Amino acid sequence: MEHYTYTPTGVCSMKIDFDVDDEKKLHNLQFLGGCNGNLKAIGKLVEGKDAKEIADILRGNDCKMRGTSCADQFAKAIDQFVQ
Repeated sequence: MEHYTYTPTGVCSMKIDFDVDDEKKLHNLQFLGGCNGNLKAIGKLVEGKDAKEIADILRGNDCKMRGTSCADQFAKAIDQFVQ
């Protein structure tokens, strides 16, 4: 299992940590900062799911017309590390 840390930009969260197993499944997603309850819920929803599928779902999600969101930044992290 590989561990990744990503520094998001343009959002309230300051760090995204997650693991990806050999089958490209996501595990142990954690955000530092941001909307705690919502981000914990995302972590529960993506646990054990295919990384590319999750990135495709979350990519482009917008928060407060910023052009990005914590979920979109997570998709960018997956794109950067898992592709």
